[in-house]
Parts: sequence; C-alpha cells; structure tokens
Amino acid sequence: MENKICQNCKKEFAVTSEDFTFYESIKVPAPTHCPDCRSQRRMAWLNERFLYPRKCDGSGKPIITIYNPEVPFPVYSREYWFSDAWDALTYGREYDPSRPFLEQFNELQKMVPRLQMWLVNSVNSDYSNYVVDSKDCYLCFTALGGNENCSYSGYLTQSTQCLDCYLIHKCELCVGCVNCDTCYNLKCSTNCKNCRDSWFLLDCNNCTNCVGCVGLRDKQYCIFNDQFTKEEYIEKIKELGLENRSNWAKIEEKVSEVAKPIPRRFMQGTKNQNVSGDYISNSKDITAGYMVNDCEDGRYLYFTNNSKGLSDITVCTVSNELLHECHAIPKNNYSIKFSELCANGCRELEYCISCFSSSNLFGCVGLRGKEYCILNKQYTKEDYEKLRAEIVENMKKDGSYGEFFPMTMSPFPYNETLAQEHFPLTENEASSRGLTWRKWEKRTYAPAADIFECQHRQECGHPCIGAFRVIPQEKAILDQ
Repeated sequence: MENKICQNCKKEFAVTSEDFTFYESIKVPAPTHCPDCRSQRRMAWLNERFLYPRKCDGSGKPIITIYNPEVPFPVYSREYWFSDAWDALTYGREYDPSRPFLEQFNELQKMVPRLQMWLVNSVNSDYSNYVVDSKDCYLCFTALGGNENCSYSGYLTQSTQCLDCYLIHKCELCVGCVNCDTCYNLKCSTNCKNCRDSWFLLDCNNCTNCVGCVGLRDKQYCIFNDQFTKEEYIEKIKELGLENRSNWAKIEEKVSEVAKPIPRRFMQGTKNQNVSGDYISNSKDITAGYMVNDCEDGRYLYFTNNSKGLSDITVCTVSNELLHECHAIPKNNYSIKFSELCANGCRELEYCISCFSSSNLFGCVGLRGKEYCILNKQYTKEDYEKLRAEIVENMKKDGSYGEFFPMTMSPFPYNETLAQEHFPLTENEASSRGLTWRKWEKRTYAPAADIFECQHRQECGHPCIGAFRVIPQEKAILDQ
C-alpha cells in the first residue's frame, strides 16, 4: 500500500496493493486524485434530470434534451443522430504534438453533434434520461433493464407501474419506495424485500398486509410491530385513514418511535463476499461500492450491475468488463478507459464520448462502427498504434494520462450535475474552479383545474415552477 496526496483537495489517500495490481493489468498509472475527487470529476459530466426543449439541429423537429441552449455543439434527435445524414469522421483532425492532447480533444468535442438524450432500446420514454430497455416511462432517470410504465423514479431496474421510487428492483405497483426489491403494491417504504400490500415499512422482509412496521420478517397483519388478526387489522387500517395524506405525518412519526430500539444492519445487501460500501448484493471483492449488484472485482463504484473488473465507475449496466474511470457505460463493452456514454459492444476505447459499436479509438466523439481512429480521423492499424503510443507518452509527461476528463471541460453547468448533489458547491466556489453555473429563471404557471400547487417549493433545493399536474398514468397507479 502507498499513501498519496490528492492533487485536488490535498488530503491523503491510500492506493492498495490490489489497486496497483489492477492498474498494472490494464496498463494505466495510479491515480493522482483521491476517490472522492475522482468521483466528483466524473459526476460533473452527468446531468440526469435537467431537461430542455429545443429543435433538432439536423431535422428542425422539436425535441427534449439534456443540453441547455448555450452548448457549443449541435444537438440531434435520436432518429437523426443514428441516421446516415451525417458522419462524425468529417470532424476529424490531425494530432498536434506541440499542444496538450486534451486541449485538442476539447476543441473536437465542442463541434461534434450530440444525442439529445441517453435512451437505449427504449420506447415512448422521451422525457426520461439514462434509460435502457424500458417502455412508457415518464421522468425516470437512470432506469436500466426492462422497466415499464414507471414515473418520477430513479435508479430502477425491471420494475413495472411504479411511482416516486428510488433504487428499486423487480417491483410492481410501488409508490414512494426506496431500496426495495421484489415488492408488490408497497407504499412509502424503505429497505424492504419480498413485501406486498403494505405501507410505511422499514427494513422488512417477506411481509404482507403490514403498516408502520420495522425489522419484521415473515409477518402478516401487523401494525407498528403489533400482531393482529385479519379482522382486527382491517378495522385498524380504517382508523389510520391511509387514503388521506394528512394522516401520513403522524404515521411516519410513530414509525420513527418504533424504530428507535430496533437494531439496524451495518449495511444494506445480501449474498456478498469481501465487500465494503452499501446497497450491495450478489457481489464479490468490491471496495467502496454503492448500489452495486452482481459484480465482481471492483473498486470505487456507483450504481453498477452485472459486470466485473471495474475501477472508478459511475453508472454501468450489464456484461461490461475491464472498465476504468468511466461513467454511463451501457451493456456489453470491454476495456474502456476514461470515457463516457459508449455503448453496444465497444472495445479498447480511451478518452471517448458517445461512441457506438467501435473498437480501438482514442480521443473520439460520436463515432459509430469505426476502428483505429484518433480525434475522429481514420488510420491504418499500424499508424494508429504508433500515434497512440506517442500521444500516451506525451500525456504521461504532462501528467494528464490516466485521469478522467477535467470538470472544466464538462458541457453541463456544475449545478445541473450529479456532482452538485454529492459534492455541493456555491456559485462562487464553482466559479473559482473555472466551472460554469446555471442561473435558473423564475417560472410561473397559469391556474387550471388540473394543476396543483407544490407544498414543498422552498425545501427541494432545485428550480421549481411551484405547481404540478397529475398525469393520467400517475392517477392510474394511485387509484389501484
């Protein structure tokens, strides 16, 4: 193990022998930033939930996008971006050895058109982002693997007809739930598994028809951890008035009292071997993992699924291997470094953005089905390998190789990114670091019968219009 000083925050951090072994296996230098600063840097490139209306710069059709009007590059609709109407190779340029590589890459990425939103194999989910293999989802963000008819939710997988949920897996008809797995008709509950037809549960497993319970296993007809008969339970439920939201605060207060003497688990997770972090399941040899499922041999992970050989990853899905310093990498990719938004079987990519079905790329943006390209310029295999080696050597000399893109190159204002939620900065602090900041305009709404006033406008910390509309699919879930 070796102790280092972070070049950003100046705090000491450790690089373990296991870390060094992994870095040597993929031929990258040890990091110069601590794990938190590395995570902040990746998250500063991730705008999950701020959406903008604009026109596709290719077709002129109206679209919804994650890119604000000030971005320098064109933004294309999904249909136009994947069409043959344009070719990212036309933006290719020669490498200039007299200038820093990332400076040249930054010039390239400010010109190549971007995809409006990150939707992969998804249908009728135009107002959702970072969504894979899903259908009929509205305002869902980071939803991976087979979700259908869900709304206002994040970090969900294989779930159906769920509303206002976060970090759920294989759930159906759930509302207001956090970290729940294989649950049905569960409402306002946290850290539950295999529960159904229940309300306000905390850390319960295999419970049915329960309300306000904490830490129960294999129970039925319980209220605030007291056992009742079925008939007594039905009468008690009527007294609680669960259908009236005004009663919820009193119920939540009672749940907090019930929870005080009950021991809590040291971490949320099951079927793990040699892991550290939280919300980890079915995984092995994971260091500092958060929201990790079915992974092996990983370190410093945030929401990763069914992959192995990972280091410093923020969001990746299924069947990825040997990823390092990446964010938002969908399924079936191999040996990707310092890159984002690359998908569909990419291999051997470094410093790439939004490349699909490609291999052996270095510093490329928006390429599809290409190989042996640098700065979007095509080379032969021999010339590519020679020039790549030269660039890497030059980057090692200036200390830029082996690190993710700087936050200052991100196309998003800092306060629109996931970094602001995990590593909050003030506008002045962001400006002093050379980061952009979005000043949100005050928005108003026209009164209408189907529009309701937001009761938490001052609490949410994000720009709020002050009102909301209950959409039909939301009402359908709530009425069941």
